[in-house]
Amino acid sequence: MKYSRVRAYMSVVLALLLAAGSEVTCAQESHIGSRTGEASRGKQLYQRYCVGCHGPLGDGRGENAPWIDPKPRNFVTGTFKCRSTPTGALPSDEDLYKSVTRGFVNSNMPSWLPLTEQQRADLIAYVKTFSSRFREEKPPSPLQVPSEPEANQQSIQRGNKLFQKMNCWSCHGKEGRGDGPSAQTLLDNRGYPIPPYDFTAGTRFKCGESDQDLYRVLMTGLDGTPMPSYASGLTPDQAWDIVHYIRTLLANPKHERPRAEGEQRDKGESKPVGGATEASSNGF
Repeated sequence: MKYSRVRAYMSVVLALLLAAGSEVTCAQESHIGSRTGEASRGKQLYQRYCVGCHGPLGDGRGENAPWIDPKPRNFVTGTFKCRSTPTGALPSDEDLYKSVTRGFVNSNMPSWLPLTEQQRADLIAYVKTFSSRFREEKPPSPLQVPSEPEANQQSIQRGNKLFQKMNCWSCHGKEGRGDGPSAQTLLDNRGYPIPPYDFTAGTRFKCGESDQDLYRVLMTGLDGTPMPSYASGLTPDQAWDIVHYIRTLLANPKHERPRAEGEQRDKGESKPVGGATEASSNGF
């Protein structure tokens, strides 16, 4: 009888150990399409290319970090700006892969296209080992981006009104210049000042350049920054209206900025207000 109890106890212990081992193995892999990344290979890449900024512990405290603005990402918290998953959730492996591939303009994070696809997948697998969240949680299903409706004048006008109604202007400014009344007070989740995105100052957004990418940012937010998710405050059609309006603030917009009744273009003016760039770290 005693032997049976010991045997049963050992069986439970073995099952728990196997389950834990399975979680660790999963956390040390990435899955990008049909490609599997391995953390054991990614570690060497991280130590060669990433440790100077993100640090040996992945906490964003590498030897270069004091001189970098915006500060390097702290991987330990498992908090990432650019995601296809809901606010507060982990990013998918493909989200991380796209970030590594794309890089972030106006920051010290370059595009890592020089690495092979397999190397980038391996690197993502190693980055995931820094946060226990990747062992304890599973990223939820990504946000489904609905088909984009026509970006006509009516949609742009509605987006203009929503930009004001949803208080986007309080950070980004009435004309999207990043100079709203709250702009100087904003901090990221590490306590660093983080200016709002100036839509009129450059050409690229942080998390992608398409209308679908802008829609996704509105509905998922940028975790770790004051930019919230509007998934509970906007319908899909309303989000598209704001996207269409934001496009009119850029240097080379797809859609022209709507004018107030009777407003005319200045003589010789060939395009609306100048473009959008990635201001330090917040916003799109």
